[in-house]
Amino acid sequence: MTVRKAKPEDRRQAAILIYDAIHDIAHSLTGETENHKVLWQLEKFFSQEGNRLSYQNCYVKVVDEEVIGLILVYHGSKARELDAPIISRLDKLNKSIIIDVEADETDFYIDTLSVNPLFGGNGYGTELIQYVSETASVCGYTTISLNVEENNERARQLYERLGFKKAKRIIINGHFYDYLVKYV
Repeated sequence: MTVRKAKPEDRRQAAILIYDAIHDIAHSLTGETENHKVLWQLEKFFSQEGNRLSYQNCYVKVVDEEVIGLILVYHGSKARELDAPIISRLDKLNKSIIIDVEADETDFYIDTLSVNPLFGGNGYGTELIQYVSETASVCGYTTISLNVEENNERARQLYERLGFKKAKRIIINGHFYDYLVKYV
């Protein structure tokens, strides 16, 4: 059992995990409405470089050689740059959406955290967050942030137990989220 840097060949499992975590946001980011098309585009984004959903920004939890969890992270100052390829694709599809600002420019931002529900309750989400906390510290970042839907109490309890505190309330894709920050 290990956490490792993601690889392009992790794309199929990663797409499923990302979709499980971000649901309707995945539809907006891909410009697709049918689940199989959303998953296909998530795989494509994941295996490409230079976008927010890229394997380059991802660490995976592996159990028995199977990817069962992931965490997507990037520095908030890179968000616009990482969203540019997604916006470009949406423009080509004539789907004009505004990608909401999710991260403060000074934070190392956890965009997505997801663990296969069959493996829930084993501490893998905690392990992924702790891994990223250590990575942030080594890189010299002072804050890590993430968003949690207001009604997701289980996730909120995990984040608060790990030292995250509410900094503000924001709207992403028409839903209210609490922006949580942890100092490292």
